[in-house]
Amino acid sequence: MDHKKLGSLFIVLGLSSLLLGLFFGSIGGLQYILPPFLKEQLSFQKTRPLHVYLVINFIFSTAAGCIYYFLPTASGKKLYSLKLGIIQFSIQVFILLIIVSFFFAGKFSGREYLEFPPWISLIILGSWILFMINFFKTIPLSFNHVPVYIWSWSTGLIFYFITMTEAHLWLLPYFNNNIVRDLTVQWKALGSMVGSWNMLVYGTSMFVMESISGDKKINQSKTAFFFYFLGLTNLMFNWGHHTYIVPSSPIVKEVSFIISMTELLILGKIIYNFRKSYIEAKLKFHHLPFRLLSFSDGWIFLNLLLAITISVPAINLYTHGTHITVAHAMGATIGINTMLLLGSVFFILDELNESLMEKLKKYFGFSIVLLNISLVIFWISLIGSGIAKSVDMQQKNFFAVIMDHLQPYFRVFTFSGIAVMLALFLTIIPIFKTFSKFILSKEK
Repeated sequence: MDHKKLGSLFIVLGLSSLLLGLFFGSIGGLQYILPPFLKEQLSFQKTRPLHVYLVINFIFSTAAGCIYYFLPTASGKKLYSLKLGIIQFSIQVFILLIIVSFFFAGKFSGREYLEFPPWISLIILGSWILFMINFFKTIPLSFNHVPVYIWSWSTGLIFYFITMTEAHLWLLPYFNNNIVRDLTVQWKALGSMVGSWNMLVYGTSMFVMESISGDKKINQSKTAFFFYFLGLTNLMFNWGHHTYIVPSSPIVKEVSFIISMTELLILGKIIYNFRKSYIEAKLKFHHLPFRLLSFSDGWIFLNLLLAITISVPAINLYTHGTHITVAHAMGATIGINTMLLLGSVFFILDELNESLMEKLKKYFGFSIVLLNISLVIFWISLIGSGIAKSVDMQQKNFFAVIMDHLQPYFRVFTFSGIAVMLALFLTIIPIFKTFSKFILSKEK
């Protein structure tokens, strides 16, 4: 066992979580249009948290696997402790099994996105501490000349620990006895937690982009660090758009709105670089990691437009609580994070079995195109559903009437969601085979 096999174990765990999460998400979608479907055996109250937890676990596990795989190369040092990594992996498998078992049994507690007993969070934080020790003992002591992806990984690790702890402040009477304080802190923690895993994913992608281009300057430039600190600012302060409807301090909402509008700088940068990216894509689009990074660039553009729109308070008043918020979450999770992580995974596959990648290039090309076409239809149908619901709510229609009006949208996002699942199944199954052979091999 070495750091590459350790990283591969986490990647296999993450991809397994993704496939299971998509499976339960598809069942949940079918329950929108066929409410009696598996109502007794696996109700929507179970499929939704299963879907959410497993997809989040995919992001963290796959990002952790990529970091373990790349870290010695990125830092120029040997991994501090292989044993700590194996212990962390074992704990993570245990956590996955116990949380899924609780959800199947209908034993829920905690809060949204963390709907399991709070004591499990202590185990999660314990495994994360092991990860942090391994990471910070491996990277250089000085941050003076390290590339931006080391900063990004470090920020993601630290802020996940902070936000995960913060998300459990509701256990204290000071918070759970005051609904405004409770909601504000809860959504602040969860909003920033999303930012923490984004830092892990983006750091991994920056390392891959550097490796593909061979240009080490791109991750040490002033521009790279400007956008890193802009992302860090958004991580810490951009959560406030979740709490516009909460009667909390106006200053919090104003600061959040101003910070969210700085995302226009990122949008402007994407548009500015579009021509350059297009020219490069003509030359490199056949390269699968580059192709996935290019698709994620498009999803960043689309999702950023949506994020900026729903961050405007006057618009947020109508979109909050509709499927437009779900579209934003799905666009970020699948369109951005999944594309970026798969790009990193394909980069690793290129190293492990280049001949197989060349052989399956057309196969993977088809599955990736199918994934993006299905996801676009899925995303648009969710936005359409949100707009239709908002209009119905303004007309003060009964809930049953609203749901009846939304059925066409539900059918489209259910079947396009199943297509997304199938496309990812087609993409991931060959990946499993390659990683499994590598893990079981005697090669180092």
